[in-house]
Amino acid sequence: MSTEQISNVSVTTKANVYFDGKCVSHSITLADGTKKSVGVILPATLTFSTGAPEIMECVAGACEYKLDGSSTWVKSGAGEKFSVPGNAKFEIRVTEAYHYICHFG
Repeated sequence: MSTEQISNVSVTTKANVYFDGKCVSHSITLADGTKKSVGVILPATLTFSTGAPEIMECVAGACEYKLDGSSTWVKSGAGEKFSVPGNAKFEIRVTEAYHYICHFG
């Protein structure tokens, strides 16, 4: 089951806009200081780089992803998560809007 609401957070009102608007997110900070981002990726194939490890949680839509060093695309849909190591790259392929929560580790 996917997360439908995150309560008691501080939201950065200026959006993070990447890849000419194909990915738009907002940074949030929970009461305990944990940082996450909540956003949407529009149809595209994009390559992201990570600093810290990340967990991508799909809350609506779907994507396919391919981790750095892999040749296999893996599907991830609503209610599913995938992990990306820190200081790595991953490709994401979206054919319908992919709504996500990025949990930073």
